[in-house]
Amino acid sequence: MTHPPKSSAAPPGSAVPTIPAVPPQPGPPEPPMPPGPAAVAGTGAARRTAFAEGVERLRTAATTEPGRLRIIGALLAVVVVAFGAVTAWQMTERSNAANDVLTSSQPLSSDAADIYRSLADANTAAASGYLAGPQEKPEVRQGYETDIRTAADKLVTAASNSDPGSDSATVIAQLNELLPRYKGLVETARANNRQGYPVGSAYLRAANEMMQQQMLPRAESLYQRENQRLNSDYADAKAFPWAAVGLGVVVLAALAWAQRRTFLHTNRVLNHGLVTASAACVVVVLWLVVGHTVARMGLNDSYDHGVRSLNVLHDARIASLTARSDENLSLIRRGADTKTVGGTTLDAYSWGYDDQIGKLSQALTKAHALADDSAGRTPVKNADSFMQAWKDRHGVAQSLNDKGEYQQARDKVIGVGKDPTSVCFDNVDKALVQALDHEQTEFKQAASGGRDALTGLPYGAAVLAVLGAAGAVVGIGRRLSEYR
Repeated sequence: MTHPPKSSAAPPGSAVPTIPAVPPQPGPPEPPMPPGPAAVAGTGAARRTAFAEGVERLRTAATTEPGRLRIIGALLAVVVVAFGAVTAWQMTERSNAANDVLTSSQPLSSDAADIYRSLADANTAAASGYLAGPQEKPEVRQGYETDIRTAADKLVTAASNSDPGSDSATVIAQLNELLPRYKGLVETARANNRQGYPVGSAYLRAANEMMQQQMLPRAESLYQRENQRLNSDYADAKAFPWAAVGLGVVVLAALAWAQRRTFLHTNRVLNHGLVTASAACVVVVLWLVVGHTVARMGLNDSYDHGVRSLNVLHDARIASLTARSDENLSLIRRGADTKTVGGTTLDAYSWGYDDQIGKLSQALTKAHALADDSAGRTPVKNADSFMQAWKDRHGVAQSLNDKGEYQQARDKVIGVGKDPTSVCFDNVDKALVQALDHEQTEFKQAASGGRDALTGLPYGAAVLAVLGAAGAVVGIGRRLSEYR
């Protein structure tokens, strides 16, 4: 029998949901919450830089022994490599400067002195040839032509080694312009003299004034500039490498501290890697100090017994040439040019001869004192003896000229008569050339020794520094392996 349900409720799951009459409305927005500590921390983390993170990690690593070892190893490697780099840099500069002394600045200084000497010698030969007239010897004329060519060739060399627009380049250009003008005046004087025209002496005087007042002062300024460059190269080559030596001492102290720290933590006396690094750095420091000291000694010797002697001998030769030129011009001009000295009127060229002979005597005295061996002193002593004979013979010629015996005085000077002054001048010049050649050889030997003492030092320092850095890293690495 079937009974009907007692209730009219719908069975579960079959009821239909009731739809509200009015849909829900959004409420008012909630007020913003003040930033809390968490928000502030989040903002700081967002602004954190890579450098700050690196510092934090380094600080964290430093709290553990492996981390400290890694930091120590990295720092040792950096300072050892820096030591090698600074040493290589400083010694490369000094090696280049020493090489410039030997191959560049000193040869250029010598070339500048040769320019001055060639111009002065050409002026002397021109005066000698004019004074001799038809009796001019072929070797005198050939000497004049050789001096002009030498001066022109040396000017070309100096121009190629000077900086464009520099003072030296300007001086060289001026000399190149004056040289053909001077030669033209000399040729005009010579042509008039051979035809018997007295106007030739005026042309020769103009040529001499151009040489004495324009060309030789410029040549001297060029010589002084090249000497300044030489002195600058010497200063650069001899400067002590304080930065490299100081950094080397710091590196050795750091390696010693690292080894002591290792000993205190492990009770091991030696760490092979750190010992290798220390040995490499010690070798570099010793090589640096000893090599530079030897180089400095060689360079000092090349300057004291080479450059200084060469400068004095150049001055002596120039004084000799100028004295000879004044001796000739005194007879050519026959007192037409005067000079007032102490209220007394004197022949300008006769006074010039006495002045230059005095300078020659002083220069020979200095050269004899600077010569460090008999091979250097002997030619200087010979030059002094020939100078004394020259002075005596010049006195005889001057006495003849003062008495009006012009032809006899002229023959005494140009070499026609007995005991001429020309022979004494030639002997003085030959002795000075011999002394210059000897001192030039001594300079090259001493400067080469100084430069060679630095050979290989920059590269050796770099290689040993890399070896030292590797040793430091390996040594610290052995300690790190004990924690794995």
